[in-house]
Amino acid sequence: MFRAILIEKDEAGYRAGLTEIDAAQLPEGDVTVEVAHSTLNYKDGLAITGKGPVVRKFPMVPGIDLAGTVRDSSHADYKPGDRVVLNGWGVGETHWGGLAQVARLKGDWLVPLPEAFTPRQAMTIGTAGYTAMLCVMALERHGVTPDKGAIVVTGAAGGVGSTAIALLSGLGYTVAAVSGRPEEAAYLRGLGATEILERAAFSSPGKPLAKERFAGAIDAVGSHTLANVLAATQYRGVVAACGLAQGMDLPASVAPFILRGVTLVGIDSVMCPRPERLEAWRRLARDLDPGKLDAMAGEIGLSEVLATAERLLAGQVRGRITVDVNR
Repeated sequence: MFRAILIEKDEAGYRAGLTEIDAAQLPEGDVTVEVAHSTLNYKDGLAITGKGPVVRKFPMVPGIDLAGTVRDSSHADYKPGDRVVLNGWGVGETHWGGLAQVARLKGDWLVPLPEAFTPRQAMTIGTAGYTAMLCVMALERHGVTPDKGAIVVTGAAGGVGSTAIALLSGLGYTVAAVSGRPEEAAYLRGLGATEILERAAFSSPGKPLAKERFAGAIDAVGSHTLANVLAATQYRGVVAACGLAQGMDLPASVAPFILRGVTLVGIDSVMCPRPERLEAWRRLARDLDPGKLDAMAGEIGLSEVLATAERLLAGQVRGRITVDVNR
């Protein structure tokens, strides 16, 4: 038996709770992992509360991230004792996820946990930090270098934003952070932001084109915020879009694309090919200052997950939330 968060949906309705599960109920997979830490992401919050159509199979153990140690394996790349990390692949949506003490998974979904990180540190990074690294790699791939100008990061106090600021500043970029929480200004500057911009200036309908301000952007918000970022991106600038905290719509015009040659790059972390995942984790181990990880995350136990999910969706959580599944 092991403890897990379990989401159920039946005649009695949609509900999530902390429960004991028999290991015989684990789904199919060729690697069984003893989970050390997981995380609580925005997507997990939607799944647990039922406020978004995330879960597509019931019952479901949520948790799109996990880090731990291989217990059993019939996969050629992994043996008992190996440290591994998982992000995405529909885990927590269509396959039981990481908010549990044990997980059974496909070995092809796993990547080795870099020696530079403990399982807790890996989950402080989690899908949010791994996504932020994919965004930085996209900016680099399209020629955005520190000398080109400032990079704006929206949703700056969230998980993706926090890690993006730390990564960009460490790589020598000037970073402008967009946040609706003025009380987080010191936190954002501590991560490396040099300018704090008010969210209200970006979250309402704007002009098709605005003053050219940014060489690039990492946007986790979508909707009007992304439209306004595009409008303020300088000639041949690049915007990496990876989230939808404000909405899935994009009320923009083609003006930034056809008049300024702006590039909008979509970032998908869920089904990202393995070579890019390995490179992202290699870069995180090299480029992310471990000293900034503690500032980004608070830790909770499994019993605190349900209440914290509500706070997360209400915008009352900063940075990352790691989950020690064994307490």
